[in-house]
Amino acid sequence: MKIHEYQGKQIFQKYGVPIPKGYPAFTLEEAEAAATRLVAETGKNIVVVKAQIHAGGRGKGGGVKVAKNGAAEARQLAEKILGMQLVTHQTGPEGQKVRRLYIEQGLEIERELYLSAVVDRDRRRIAFMASTEGGVEIEKVAEETPEKILKVHVDPVVGLLPFQARQLAFGLGLLKHKKETVSQFVKLVSSLYELFVKEDCSLLEINPLIVTKSGDIVALDAKINFDDSGDYRHPNWDELRDAAEEDPVELEAKQAGLNYVSLDGNVGCLVNGAGLAMATMDIIKHYGAKSGVAPANFLDVGGGATQEQVTKAFKMILSSSKVKAIFVNIFGGIMKCDVIAAGVVAAAKDLGLKVPLVVRLEGTNVELGRKILNESGLAISAANDMADGAQKIVRAIAG
Repeated sequence: MKIHEYQGKQIFQKYGVPIPKGYPAFTLEEAEAAATRLVAETGKNIVVVKAQIHAGGRGKGGGVKVAKNGAAEARQLAEKILGMQLVTHQTGPEGQKVRRLYIEQGLEIERELYLSAVVDRDRRRIAFMASTEGGVEIEKVAEETPEKILKVHVDPVVGLLPFQARQLAFGLGLLKHKKETVSQFVKLVSSLYELFVKEDCSLLEINPLIVTKSGDIVALDAKINFDDSGDYRHPNWDELRDAAEEDPVELEAKQAGLNYVSLDGNVGCLVNGAGLAMATMDIIKHYGAKSGVAPANFLDVGGGATQEQVTKAFKMILSSSKVKAIFVNIFGGIMKCDVIAAGVVAAAKDLGLKVPLVVRLEGTNVELGRKILNESGLAISAANDMADGAQKIVRAIAG
């Protein structure tokens, strides 16, 4: 689950991570009032108007602007940003509509750095990454100059040790600033580690983390992704969720108790179980890569879905304009094949199935499931196994 920058900074503040003063705004009037308040509190006319969307690269896309002459200018800039369709390298060409702003005090920047924490699944540890190349696309730095990215892995038994934070500080060259700069950085990294663990984060990123002209460390940005598996431990997450920023089909699936993930290909996939879902994605890519065939999504109906849930799931897959064919790949255990078949038939008849459908059923009540499909009157291509199904779905699209 993703949250906005201003929400991330509110969490930063709770853990003692230094941030600039700022206030969220949903209207032009609120933006002007926030700027007026900041000018009064800081004694300076410089404020920053920042678009709030769940994507990086906002500055390059025109979603971050500096007002140097107080609240009236901030309102003018807010008028340009609020409601715009902001396109960045992370939104895709369709962009994302700006519905919220964050009005923040301007700071005098000496240096821009990069700092993040992620779960390194290979090492099974939290990894902190830092770089002197802050304020730019870190993916580009990793590709072109990977030696500029510093890493430390945290042992979960002992937690982050002070010397590890100092390693990053020395690597970033913070010794050349005032004496307290290194200790501020070490304290900040320790706070972020505590935040990462307690808040069940999967990603935490500050880009840029700045050193001000006076030598202080401040988080100028905040990106936090939560691990959805920790949802039950955080009832406050519902308040942080912005449904307008999420894929509407993924949201609908979540509310229906289903697991749906939108991808970039052209094959809709109805499966049961995470392992079978991953194997289905892999085998479609294996046979379809050379023909431009790849999964457009996958919907995992799990082990105990009802016919109504299966019908709803199939309708969700069909709702995507990217889907040019559908592959149903079910291994029935607790989930019975006849329930899947009945749900697929009901949804296909309701919506009028217009794309090729390949079905592979195995397991509990498989013969009954096949009978339902055979007698449905639908144009269904039956598959003997996964490989056969994947090859048939590729031929259905690529010819």
